[in-house]
Amino acid sequence: MSTIDSLKDRTTPVFSPDDVTVLFVLGGPGAGKGTQCERLVARYGFSHLSAGDLLRAEQNRPNSEFGDLIRHHIRNGLIVPMEVTIALLEAAMRQVLDASSSPSSPSGNGTPQKKGKFLIDGFPRKLDQALKFEEAVVPARFVLFFDCPEDEMERRLLQRGRTSGREDDNAESIRKRFRTFVETSMPVVDYFESQGRVVKVDARPAPDDVFEATQAELAKRLSDDVVS
Repeated sequence: MSTIDSLKDRTTPVFSPDDVTVLFVLGGPGAGKGTQCERLVARYGFSHLSAGDLLRAEQNRPNSEFGDLIRHHIRNGLIVPMEVTIALLEAAMRQVLDASSSPSSPSGNGTPQKKGKFLIDGFPRKLDQALKFEEAVVPARFVLFFDCPEDEMERRLLQRGRTSGREDDNAESIRKRFRTFVETSMPVVDYFESQGRVVKVDARPAPDDVFEATQAELAKRLSDDVVS
């Protein structure tokens, strides 16, 4: 059975939330998610997984069975099938956990205990992705949502596009991405907010100020062993 088929059939998470902390990091294109994730990694030791970066790497990997499919979806501002994205995220998480597990910290069954804390950036993009990830991989603690108006995000992205080399950093693709985010990702935020699992941060100020506000919110929500 392929990885994708196995994922479709799975109904029990492969990781325990007692051992693996996941924060979904959402915000419109250009809201500054990547910048804030870099700072959270440096300050607290999170592992940062960008769904977009994983997809872009996979589309360029030689002989990738998903390369053409991913390329088409990204170019047209569409969401890649969730099984592909979740499989890439799970594989990346396993790689981090395998590298960090310590034989000196055995679990109850005598195997090395694998603990980790992850920022998953730009995912889930749709509610079905969120539900499947929590069902098959691990429940997230909450959504960290960087809230920013579209005009400010467009200004940032057009400025980035001058040097990024990313084919989707152009005005037409940017506006497609905005529409996709509003139509598909905001329902994710609304769903988690209905469960009291959203931390909303104003992303308009300077990055230093956004980070200070983010730290204050995380301190309220996470235990000291996660954000010490």
